Amino acid sequence: MDQDVLTTRDRKRIALIAHDNKKRDLVEWAKFNQDLLSHHDLYATGTTGRLLEKVPKTPITKLLSGPLGGDQQIGAKIVDGGIDFLIFFWDPLEPMPHDTDVKALLRIAVVWNIPVACNRASADFIISSPLMAEEYQRKLPDYAALNQRVVAGVEEVELGIGDKGQGIRD
Repeated sequence: MDQDVLTTRDRKRIALIAHDNKKRDLVEWAKFNQDLLSHHDLYATGTTGRLLEKVPKTPITKLLSGPLGGDQQIGAKIVDGGIDFLIFFWDPLEPMPHDTDVKALLRIAVVWNIPVACNRASADFIISSPLMAEEYQRKLPDYAALNQRVVAGVEEVELGIGDKGQGIRD
């Protein structure tokens, strides 16, 4: 695949998410890093965002709670180029009813090549990187070929819905 480049500006758009057992850890991390975070635009899922609003110097855009679609809202922002960095303190020891949403969000972050921190140590390393304070050329795979792929046996079939292919969704 060819690669496109997306310039990430010096003021990053950071998504902050934490499972219930990790919310305290994320809030403590945000307090410790509030000066660094104040130089960036912050987004969070519902409850996490409400808790982070109490951290001085961290204005935050709150989305829906994760299980109500907040994870998917963050994922959509990643796909649209609206999130540059994902901090997701997830709990690997506690099964979640929306585990499939969590997996989808992490998959989207990897597909669109954004940095992901899943624990305090990785978040510390990323937030303290010199790249956080400057523009960054993020390489993106060119997915045009994937979007134009031909699915054997489907393109040739008359679907009976109108024009050939109408109504088929990925």
